[in-house]
Amino acid sequence: MVTTMIESPLLRMTRETPTQYWNDSCAVAELAYAVERGATGATSNPSIVLEVMKKERDHWVPRVHELATEHPQWSEVELTWAIVEEMAARGAAVLAPVFERARGRAGRLSLQTNPANHRDPARMVEQAVRFATLAPNMQVKFPATAAGIAAIEEATARGVSINATVSFTVPQALAAAEAVERGLARRTAGGEETASMSPIVTLMIGRLDDWMKVLVERDDLAVHPDAPNWAGLAVFKRTYGIFQERGYRSRLLAAAYRHRLHWTELVGGDVSMTLPYPWQVRFNRSGIAPEPRIDAPVDPALVDDLLDRVPDFRRAYDPDGMAPAEFEQYGASARTLRTFVKSYHDLQGTIRDLVLPDPDARPA
Repeated sequence: MVTTMIESPLLRMTRETPTQYWNDSCAVAELAYAVERGATGATSNPSIVLEVMKKERDHWVPRVHELATEHPQWSEVELTWAIVEEMAARGAAVLAPVFERARGRAGRLSLQTNPANHRDPARMVEQAVRFATLAPNMQVKFPATAAGIAAIEEATARGVSINATVSFTVPQALAAAEAVERGLARRTAGGEETASMSPIVTLMIGRLDDWMKVLVERDDLAVHPDAPNWAGLAVFKRTYGIFQERGYRSRLLAAAYRHRLHWTELVGGDVSMTLPYPWQVRFNRSGIAPEPRIDAPVDPALVDDLLDRVPDFRRAYDPDGMAPAEFEQYGASARTLRTFVKSYHDLQGTIRDLVLPDPDARPA
């Protein structure tokens, strides 16, 4: 039996602590479920768009054909971005009441810039400015690479609420937060308002755990078996402490969930977490009381084991562990960028197959 809203641990978390959560998809049925249980945001990227097209096939397949008929001159790239933007606006509409209640401080749909442009700040900013016009409650994702950091500052200065993604480490999160501060300062100096903006800095904690596990096997490291599952949490908690000390106006968001500690260990923080729908259902059925744990330190022995044995964890955990020029080539970053770029091309392929079906394929 599905847990009722009153019993929902996630709803209780949002009511009793400063911690918020998002739906890690823009599928409208899943998003509606999440909003009813306290969710204050949602997200999109090429992988998510592909999944939503499958889940909402009855809506999106006819829509692709309609757009192709209405715009016979459009390329598959133009059709792809038309679908991405329309899907984002559709999700943003579900969040609009949250956005209005929060006066712009929550209730946004986070939409990713073209991952293929991850080395071009100008193209990312140009697309971000367009995305910001799709709905009042849009948020725009930029990768936390050197080019992305430059784009974050410029987009913020132009009034775009940003979300730094492809981010796994303390240095990346701090660089993104500093870029936001510079952008906000430029807006203030120019007499522009900033009160309605709600910048986000994401740490993809599960993907950092994944990278630690890859390194343990690749490099034959004798690491404590529990340690890799705490890597992302250790980085997140350290980053959160620094954000609090420095008073950054960006809000931290945890992403890439792999296990329940990625939820329970962050409760109580003035942070957000983006949860896939299946994890929301699992957590809501768990009966786990959302007790504040953000200030509970990760076992120092596990952190020390990672610091001693995994150089890439030291780079991730040390605030000065990397310069921005190194962000793109950091293992977790390169793996994720490659995944996002591939998903973007897969999405184009899906659109192409709908508009121009393979004549050699067996009929469905």
